Amino acid sequence: MKGFRTDINGLRAWAVIAVVLFHFGVPGFGGGFVGVDIFFVISGYLMTGIILQKLASDTKFSIFDFYLARSRRIVPALLFLCFVLMIVGWFLLPSIQYEQLAKHAISAILFISNIVFWRESGYFDASSHEKWLLHSWSLSVEWQFYIIFPIVLLVLWKLIPNKRFLVWVMILGVIASLTLSILASQKYVSASFYLLPTRAWELLIGGLVYHYGPQLKLAEKHRVLLEYMGIALILVSIVSFTGDMVWPGYLAAVPVIGCSMVLLANQEQSIFTGSYVAQWLGKTSYSIYLWHWPFAVLLYISGTLGNPILVSIAIGISILLGWLSWRLIESPSRVALTHIGRIPQLGATLTLVVGLIIIPSYWVYNSEGVGISGRYPANVDQMFAEANNVNPMRSECSNWERLLGDPCKYGGENLGAIVIGDSHAMAVVRAIEAALPSQEQHVLDLTHDSCPTIANVKSLKRGPECGEFVESVINTLSEVPGSVPILIVNRISGYIEGPNEPDRAAEIPTPDRYLNDPFDSRDEIFYADMKDGIVETACRMSATHSVYLMRPIPELKQNVPSTMGWSSVFGSTKRVALSIEEYRERHRVAIEAQNQAARQCGVHILDPLPLLCDKEFCYGDFNGRPVYYDDDHLSLFGAERLEPLWQKMFDKS
Repeated sequence: MKGFRTDINGLRAWAVIAVVLFHFGVPGFGGGFVGVDIFFVISGYLMTGIILQKLASDTKFSIFDFYLARSRRIVPALLFLCFVLMIVGWFLLPSIQYEQLAKHAISAILFISNIVFWRESGYFDASSHEKWLLHSWSLSVEWQFYIIFPIVLLVLWKLIPNKRFLVWVMILGVIASLTLSILASQKYVSASFYLLPTRAWELLIGGLVYHYGPQLKLAEKHRVLLEYMGIALILVSIVSFTGDMVWPGYLAAVPVIGCSMVLLANQEQSIFTGSYVAQWLGKTSYSIYLWHWPFAVLLYISGTLGNPILVSIAIGISILLGWLSWRLIESPSRVALTHIGRIPQLGATLTLVVGLIIIPSYWVYNSEGVGISGRYPANVDQMFAEANNVNPMRSECSNWERLLGDPCKYGGENLGAIVIGDSHAMAVVRAIEAALPSQEQHVLDLTHDSCPTIANVKSLKRGPECGEFVESVINTLSEVPGSVPILIVNRISGYIEGPNEPDRAAEIPTPDRYLNDPFDSRDEIFYADMKDGIVETACRMSATHSVYLMRPIPELKQNVPSTMGWSSVFGSTKRVALSIEEYRERHRVAIEAQNQAARQCGVHILDPLPLLCDKEFCYGDFNGRPVYYDDDHLSLFGAERLEPLWQKMFDKS
């Protein structure tokens, strides 16, 4: 492999600028996230070159030296960023946010943050824009590739010392990983985005470009054309793609192919990649990437991400700090570590990582109320803390093995009520326990997230298990005393209309749930099908028991604890609200179905709106304290606010 290539350095500039402008919401860069995919291709190209050169030469390939070299390149600047954030967070972050930062700092420096963020994603996740080290996920993917890839190649080389054989293995790897990416991105969106198996093909493509590049015999004019075509594909991706697309998948091939074309063209004096600005941004791209995201988070939580002046200032500061990090941390540390022995180098790195990040962050994460005491009023900390005011048993109780074998019971020995539904039901089940007429009674928890109470409903993503479970519950109700009331709580409009969170817009067009055959759109036939399923299920249950249907809980679109908390930090507390008109429009079909069930078979309706709303708006707080733990799930405090509803249920039963 040649020495320094200006085209690769210039591609880094394109990648980092695309990512930075995308994260700051600059118009025209809706697909700037493809910059990460470009980084992956470049990394795969360079790492494959290093490994194959060593394997094919007389020089013994040392995996240990390979890891040390990658560590010198990546760890110092990342370590410094984590250290600075932990210091600043001690003075400025509310306790719950600081504890989360500590957890993420540990995962980032151990290069497992992609796994952590994947496991955090979903119903119980905080907004991605509130995670100061979220961008470290891509570094973790690369590092995991660096660990596994050379081991695989070395083992295969020992078995069959033939470069062509290794290339064929890489081709098979691309096919397998790309296929997995396309399939998984439709059903397991978060896992597909964050994890190495669905990203490996991008790095392996870079490796194949390294192998086949020298074999490509093209005239200079054809190389120029190839570069132009590659740049065009990258630009099309940046300009036309949007952040609500399912990613990665087959569309990720567009920027990956574009980047590969530029690498194959190998234009050292290109107007696109060879300019002074491109070269300067390229050499500082890693540090700029590290420093830009915390400023994007800062603007987001302060509600100023749409302010063009502040965005421009934040981008400028990010580039300045990136240059300082490159000049004072990244480059000097790489040179210094290169000139000391392997063992001292490893020892110095581990000492700094453990001493500066892991031990302090572990202490912070396992402590309560750390940081400068009294830096914010108690009510502000309480706002943030409401995000954790949830049923501590929710994860344990909401898994299929527990649900199908030994469902959770809250309270005494005797069955007092059954709660069935999805995570909205899970959010109120402990409040039902508190409202039971006798301490000798218990609530049977038959809740599971994303499981609507519709018998035999099916899901494109999850299959038939939820509908089969509801059907089995109905079939066993004959064994339950008829005096036991059944409460059904669902985020039912989420299944009918799709999610209403702005960042989940990609899920809206095509319904995921169906009873007989999947639907291509949310038309009147689909609505009628869902209404029939809701009514039939409730009426079958009401044949033997008193059934109570909860009107939909207002979905507020904004994370209530963090919105109220951060707005208080930056000035005045912002109330999160939703108009009654918008509520009625979103839940029209669900309310029609519930009313039909009430008329048809005497199902009782419990309406939370009088306790959560006034005549014009539904609010996310009561007397300044959030009643939600996110944007649509009631916290324990919020569920307790509905006690009059639960009392109605037990008074009638």
